[in-house]
Amino acid sequence: MRSRRDLLKSAVLGGGAGVVAATALGSLGPEAAFATSGTTSGPDLEPGTPDPDFAEGRIRSIKDNTLFVLGSNMVFHRIRVVDGTSLWKLGPVPFDQAKPGDGLYARGVRMPDGLLAAESVWLNIVNIKGHITNIKDQTLHLDHNGQEVLCHVVAGKSVAIRSDAPPSADLSMLKVSQHVQILGAWRPDTNEVDIATVFSPH
Repeated sequence: MRSRRDLLKSAVLGGGAGVVAATALGSLGPEAAFATSGTTSGPDLEPGTPDPDFAEGRIRSIKDNTLFVLGSNMVFHRIRVVDGTSLWKLGPVPFDQAKPGDGLYARGVRMPDGLLAAESVWLNIVNIKGHITNIKDQTLHLDHNGQEVLCHVVAGKSVAIRSDAPPSADLSMLKVSQHVQILGAWRPDTNEVDIATVFSPH
């Protein structure tokens, strides 16, 4: 059986792997975007070395199925999305949901010409901690390191997870002054986030 790396390379090179479903490549949940923060301590790289199979930044332009991304370190990335790529934007989305201005994290296989064949792309994903200062009209006001972030509850998408309970769409247990961690999708160039998951310690 061919490896994930071989399947992605074949998809980019037109070798017939375009029909492979995302799940066949081990589709990753949103939490995985923050698993290594773009560095690796694997056997082939020194600890702390940038992971060549990871990219982050904001989409500057899109041509066909390639995203042109400017990283926060001012390095340009070309990221190819194929049929086997999983995309997340508050939930699984098709490629046409990727827009210029979106932030992203991407993981995949680096091709010889520098192109990143993407296994997973997370659009506008944020992972923030803070305490709730107000709850009003399906919006949580979060103090995140002294900055206010407006976090919107999205019907059918947002869930809360407590340490002692399964995930629930009922967010009424959240209280003002409570410390929480929010995984969600940033609304570009605002201080607003759509909530995917609220993690509450109790």
